[in-house]
Amino acid sequence: MPAEANPAVLQISDLDVYYGARRRRRQALDGVSLQVSRGETVGLIGETGSGKSTLARTVLGLVPAAAGHIRIDGEAVAGYSRRQWRTLRRRGVIQYVFQDPLRSLDPDVTIEDSLIEPLLIQGVGRTEALRRVRPLLQRVHLDTELLARLPGELSGGQRQRIAVARALVTEPELVILDEPVSALDSANRVEVLEILKQLRAAGVALVFISHDLGSVAGIADRVAVMYQGRLVETGPTRQVITAPQHVYTRLLVGSAPTLHSAAADRAERAALRAALQHV
Repeated sequence: MPAEANPAVLQISDLDVYYGARRRRRQALDGVSLQVSRGETVGLIGETGSGKSTLARTVLGLVPAAAGHIRIDGEAVAGYSRRQWRTLRRRGVIQYVFQDPLRSLDPDVTIEDSLIEPLLIQGVGRTEALRRVRPLLQRVHLDTELLARLPGELSGGQRQRIAVARALVTEPELVILDEPVSALDSANRVEVLEILKQLRAAGVALVFISHDLGSVAGIADRVAVMYQGRLVETGPTRQVITAPQHVYTRLLVGSAPTLHSAAADRAERAALRAALQHV
């Protein structure tokens, strides 16, 4: 779905983020600008340490921005106080799905209580919250009998789908998913990706974070490539895959097993890695 077709849910402009203080201060994000529209899936790609998770955490208000602007559903949030962020999160406009759902699901709390908690925080009664939650399980291809179980009693694929359902319970405008399929086997990976495609069709904006271009090629409308804290390339997925412009993107395309072509052999990849030393 093209970015121009719908209004932007997320707008990031010239974002700078630093870690540390004084002499040890390190720039984690350098002038990052990105837009995500309603019903659009953007794949945020880059190696570990490239700034992907820092960007997500800054959008969520967990890391302060040193400069730049962030708008979520038209609301300028970069300078929000803790209280303002708490209010925004409770509204459920933006949600986050971790790579490991055990980080977001309390091991001692049943699936039912984990799913209804965001609604209870919003002031929804327990009976109404349960009424809303049950159809969500069907939406992520799970049976309601799982509501009485603990996270440890579910498979990894089931837990990840529960994490997606929990993110959807507040009917968010934007969902950020951090490596949501990297720990899953091929069957569960396909199922979760199919669920994400259905969310996109329903108008939910998605940011799909991954270190692997191949894992997002089949779902992302656009790809944004990060390298050393900078957004080095962005564009429609097919364009980025077939005609990558930045040397780092070319390396990613050549290294992806499902995208690798005969032309991108080992010698070419070695040359691209050497070229990165001068970027």
